[in-house]
This record gives sequence, structure tokens and C-alpha cells, in this order.
Amino acid sequence: MACATAAVSLQFSSSLINNEAKLSSSYAPLMGTPLTSHHSSSLSKLDKGSNFTRQLVIYAKRVSGLEEAIRIRRERELRTSTASRRRPPLRRGKVSQQLPVPDHIQQPPYVSSKLLPEISSEHQIHDSEGIARMRAACELAARVVDYAGTLVRPSITTNEIDIAVHQMIVDAGAYPSPLGYGGFPKSVCTSVNECMCHGIPDSRQLQDGDIINIDVTVYLNGYHGDTSKTFLCGNVNDAMKRLVKVTEECLYKGISVCKDGTLFRKIGKRISEHAEKFGYGVVDRFVGHGIGTVFHSEPLIFHHRNDKAGHMVEGQTFTIEPILTLGSTECITWEDNWTTLTADGSPAAQFEHTILITKTGAEILTTY
Repeated sequence: MACATAAVSLQFSSSLINNEAKLSSSYAPLMGTPLTSHHSSSLSKLDKGSNFTRQLVIYAKRVSGLEEAIRIRRERELRTSTASRRRPPLRRGKVSQQLPVPDHIQQPPYVSSKLLPEISSEHQIHDSEGIARMRAACELAARVVDYAGTLVRPSITTNEIDIAVHQMIVDAGAYPSPLGYGGFPKSVCTSVNECMCHGIPDSRQLQDGDIINIDVTVYLNGYHGDTSKTFLCGNVNDAMKRLVKVTEECLYKGISVCKDGTLFRKIGKRISEHAEKFGYGVVDRFVGHGIGTVFHSEPLIFHHRNDKAGHMVEGQTFTIEPILTLGSTECITWEDNWTTLTADGSPAAQFEHTILITKTGAEILTTY
């Protein structure tokens, strides 16, 4: 769960594609004045009767065939995604009362308060017993999110998904970590289409062509395990399918650089490099985080390019959870103070794993 000058009158842009020059003209004002036919005729007279020479400024950039192909595909995707933007924007449905948790199940300390907990400055670094408990919590979270994914279909409500997830978690003797965290009223986050994250399950039915991120965190034997996946609902268009696929690839690109001694900022660099190949935006407002006995702690994991100091340590656990968008990365948050959507209504996708840093790499804990 995730814790912003044309100086000449005529310009040409030039690209070299397969060693063939391509020129396209673009109109630009000269000192704020449009280039009119009057200006053109005056220039012609000057050419004939003087030594005046018109100057062309040509901006050239060498573009590989692959880069140009990606640019063209991206433009097509944006046109294709118009259909997804035309679908009705998300509206909050009816939110039912939070579900009960049996008294015998251990609850995290924040449940007794509706205040949003501070991010702990304590890094989560574990001994062998702690690692064993983290593995158990994370494995359960992985099983739950996969089960939740099997429920995704047109007409099911996100509230029904929440009920099923809640029941599976408490049946396993665990507590659903989001429930009561800073007043969050449900046991899972369900973020549909343009919802970046922290969507609250409600009475809205999933529609054919939706995408939905299901974010599961469980608290088992005093340790949190956190994971999320974005699922396709019915017949999803190609643009949104590719967004989901690339977002998952970005997660694994970020994990691939992790090991003892690696700088945290390499995660954001690697994710951004891959996302930029496809023209996707990487959301910078929401970050990964340390996790263990505490739900959210340092280090904060930025998924975009950054200059964050600090390096990874063997035995440390944290989440990586990039959010990519098909359009703007700017966001708006509903009055519930949780549900966060892209400002332009474009689709967003997210994937998340909890990982353990080792000497030679990273172990993904949220698998089974």
C-alpha cells in the first residue's frame, strides 16, 4: 500500500530516420508578430534588390528506427485511449460498514486510533526469525491478491472483492492491514481505471474493459506483507493492456538492481528508463517504503529519477510499487482523503512486491 523560444520566423524540424532526412515546417511568431503575406512580399523585394539573405535555423536530432516506431505507436495509443477516456469517470458508490475481525487475531497498534501514523524512521532489518515471519506474511498476501484476481469480472462490485479478501485473511489468522489505518474503512484497496491508488471498495460494479489494481497487505504474527497487482476486466483495449504490461516490467526492472550496498536511487533510474521507452509517466507522489513490524517506514522508495541518498543493507525489507499513467501524472484526491485519480482521467496501473535484500540480489517475498 503506497505511502513543470522560438526566435526566428521560420523553423524546420529535422530527423534522420534510416539515414533519410525528413523535414517538416512549423510556423512560429517573430517577436510576437505572425509571419504574414505582407512580410513575405517584403522579404522577396529585399532578396531581389539587396544582399539580404534569409536565415533558416534547422534543429536536427538523430532518431533511431526503434525510437521512431515507439513514438508512432505511442501516438496511436493515445488516440486509441480516447475511447477509455470517454467512458464515464469514476464516481464514488455506497461504502458499507467495515467488517469485523475476530478478537483472537492480533491487531497492529494503529487500529486504536483514526489518526494517520507517522512514517517511522526505523529501517526494517531482520534477523533469521524476523525473515521467517516476513516470508509467512508475504506469502499469505501473495495468495490473497491472486485469489482476489480470480474474482475480477464485469458486474462484480469492489465491495464484494473486499468481503472475499477480508474473509480469506481472517480465516488465515491474520489482520487486513489497511483496515483502520488512518481511518481507512476497508480491508483492501481497489483502484479502477484512472484511480492511481488507495481506492475504497464500494458498490460500483466493474465494467467490461476496466482495469483494477488490488492492493493487499496482511498483518501476521506481528509482521506486514504487502503486494498489489493490476488485473484486466473483460475485453480491455490494447493501449491499457500495454500500460499494465509495461508497469509490471518496470517493477521487475527496479527489483533487478537491488542488492546489499546498492544506492536506492538506482531503482527510480531503472524504472524511469523503461517507462520512458514507451512514453509513460511515472507518478512521483506515491512511493514504496520500508515494511516489517511497522507498516510504513524509511527508506522511502522513489520510482522516478531522484538524488536520494542511502544504500540497501542485507536483511532489509521494503516495497517497490511503481504507478505508471497513459497521460498526466498530476493527480486529484477525493474528499475521502484516500481515493487518488489522475487529473486528466487517463488510466493508471500499479504493481508491487515486498523484497528482502541479500548479499547478491533481492528475494521477492510476495510470491508462493
